[in-house]
Amino acid sequence: MDDQHAPISRTSYFRFYEELNDFLPKQRHKVLFSHAYTGKPSVKDAIEAIGVPHTEIDLILVDGVSVSFDYKLTGGERISVYPVFELLDIQPLTHLRPKPLRDTKFVVDVNLGKLALKLRLLGFDTLYNNKFEDSEIVDISLHEKRIILTRDKGIFKYSAVTHGYWVRSDNVDRQVREVLQHLQLESSLKPFTRCSYCNGEFECIDKIQLNGRVPENALELFAEFFECQGCKKIYWKGTHYKRIVSWLNELTVNNSIN
Repeated sequence: MDDQHAPISRTSYFRFYEELNDFLPKQRHKVLFSHAYTGKPSVKDAIEAIGVPHTEIDLILVDGVSVSFDYKLTGGERISVYPVFELLDIQPLTHLRPKPLRDTKFVVDVNLGKLALKLRLLGFDTLYNNKFEDSEIVDISLHEKRIILTRDKGIFKYSAVTHGYWVRSDNVDRQVREVLQHLQLESSLKPFTRCSYCNGEFECIDKIQLNGRVPENALELFAEFFECQGCKKIYWKGTHYKRIVSWLNELTVNNSIN
């Protein structure tokens, strides 16, 4: 005898566009495919069950009509899911991503320590601790309005997350370029303004105050010195600075750093 109270199984049809396909197996790339479920889940829950984080999504069309994440699936719908649009004006539609954070700050997961150092070199306020748990990262992101950068898609299963980006590359220099391009930060670089070790900001310091704190030959050769307001480390434009400038000029081909 059939169980009359068994959940009803339904099927809807999804297609994901552009970089959202990075989260899908190859056989589902840029094609319409079926997704079976029980009950009437929200379109957001269904999308995340498929494996795509909600933080990457800007527009959902159900049978050609723009909907919010709360839309309840009933079966048979054709659903098109799009990432953030940079060039297409979708203001008349339901814009799902929150507005960009005006003050760009990051919190970085345990897998991206080298990226955190590079972002600090570029002047971005970047928190990193290899002991951060996912729940801590989410709390920091929400309370301090920081963008989560991660190599772990699982962190986006927290429904509270509003701003986050899954870094695709495993090479640190490509990761930097990827983040700058995806978030359109090329014009926001402020190199040599923040400590790469502790994230503290720099302030100029008079050479008179540096006796015993830096090598004597550095005091003789260089005019400018900077003190980190966090760890009190002293910086000057020595050979390490020149190597960083070379890296920056490769990174920002059209914006040479002097």
